[in-house]
Amino acid sequence: MSALLSFLPLFRRQTSRFGLAFLLGAVTLAAGIALLGVSGWFLTAAALTTAAASFNLFGPSSLIRGFSLIRIGARYGEKLVGHDATLWLLADLRGWLFAQLFPRMPLKDNGVSHGELVSRLTADIDTLDTAFLVAIGPVLTGLVFGAVMTAILGWYVPEGALIYASALATATVAVPAALIAATRDQGKRLVRASAAARNAALQTMDGLADFIVFDERQMAQRQFENAARAMGAARRRLALSGSIASAVVQLLAGVALMGVLWFGIQSFQHGEIGGPLLVGLLLATLASFEATGTIVRSVSRLSAAIAAAEQIRSVADSPPAVVDAEQTLTMPAANDVAFDGVTFAHEDGRPVFQDLDFRVAAGSRIAILGTSGSGKSTLLALLLRLRDPQAGRVTLGAVDLRTVKQEALHRRIALLPQETHLFMGSLRDNLLIGNPEAKDDRLWAMLDAVRLGDVVRDLPGQLDAYVGEKGWTLSAGQARRLSLARTLLSDADILALDEPTSNLDPEAERAFFEDLARLTAGKTVILATHASLPAGIFDQCYRLADGRLTKEKCA
Repeated sequence: MSALLSFLPLFRRQTSRFGLAFLLGAVTLAAGIALLGVSGWFLTAAALTTAAASFNLFGPSSLIRGFSLIRIGARYGEKLVGHDATLWLLADLRGWLFAQLFPRMPLKDNGVSHGELVSRLTADIDTLDTAFLVAIGPVLTGLVFGAVMTAILGWYVPEGALIYASALATATVAVPAALIAATRDQGKRLVRASAAARNAALQTMDGLADFIVFDERQMAQRQFENAARAMGAARRRLALSGSIASAVVQLLAGVALMGVLWFGIQSFQHGEIGGPLLVGLLLATLASFEATGTIVRSVSRLSAAIAAAEQIRSVADSPPAVVDAEQTLTMPAANDVAFDGVTFAHEDGRPVFQDLDFRVAAGSRIAILGTSGSGKSTLLALLLRLRDPQAGRVTLGAVDLRTVKQEALHRRIALLPQETHLFMGSLRDNLLIGNPEAKDDRLWAMLDAVRLGDVVRDLPGQLDAYVGEKGWTLSAGQARRLSLARTLLSDADILALDEPTSNLDPEAERAFFEDLARLTAGKTVILATHASLPAGIFDQCYRLADGRLTKEKCA
């Protein structure tokens, strides 16, 4: 529960929206209680009145219509405002989580698979809305109107009011609390099973080609079916607990109704209340339990929200890979890069570099060649201080990277990663990631520079054209050039390019390298690749093998 409560500061940002949703929910419940109460009183009074002409039909019937319209309008408004507040809350949660993750990238290997991490970033965040939207609001509404209804019953049927108050308090507080305690482990199992099912689906999609080639499709299907079956079983167990709690709440509603009926009849027999009023109180008692049903349905999912919050906190609270020094230095003006006696090994002890020395002069273009797994990406990670060496130092302008702020360093060095990361949204949105202040004329100039301008002009919406997930609306070459344009839009003086021509055909690869020299004039470029390089593009080329760099001729 403490993990869930830790998100309350984010909830407070949407206090006004959730407050309005709570108010509309309260109006809905009040109108429902009044509607049934007035209806019961009106129908009974009309039936008992011998002279119908002497009974005022207009007033009660108008009230009934009015309460009906109020209830419908308030319910619609509650759903509209509540879901709007929830969407804002989820946006804040995702923004907070990504802000927590950026200093921790790349995440250390803590046994969390890719699919589980995706689940925590998406499904677990979505699960948290249960706690705020459909649990807290109905509980507060039920307690407030339960107190009001208890006061009304206490005036007319005091003994029945005691039974009603006890039953409602049990249904509103005790039953949900018991349900939370009983389903904590079930919620954890459901979250784990859901993550396993998503992980199985993700692995199947990512490795589909391999499964087909090696004829292992049935094995992948069995893995997914087993994970889905486990998830379904976890959902059914949680649903069963919720159903039992709902039955208990219905039983309590019956107890409250029978208590008011029993003592109400006695009050009627003693002439203390009339028959129409008794019927109205009975129906109002029944209507006041409307919120308790919502509470139980919501709380049955609260255990999963608690487990999801714990999962998210475990990722967000993981120790950062690197941290800024307590006393940092100002970024140097020079852009000369140096690796001095750098030794680095992965967490498993596997060595990558041993006493590595390497120099890059400001404004030069350097290529690092090597096979996959030789350490090219690790070298760039050390340059951007995504990792720290175990020995030696990496310097920029003769200043150790560990003595400057990471934020300032990442403004100086821009990375084009090996994978093309494009996001669902417009072309403009994807480009502005590189420089949020860039205007349209600069975006067009950069698109023209990377030979994408004419392609974008032919798209519907042009800069506002939709880019699908991972850039599926673009070809591999177009997506890669868009990523390059985004990197070049930054004001960084040093560009680190990791396998920029991966997945490109030879012609597109050759055009990419030819454009690179023109587009990066005046900047320092460090490129890691295993591709064949055209002559005249790079000032120096190095071969990385067995943790050592050896200079070779740029072909």
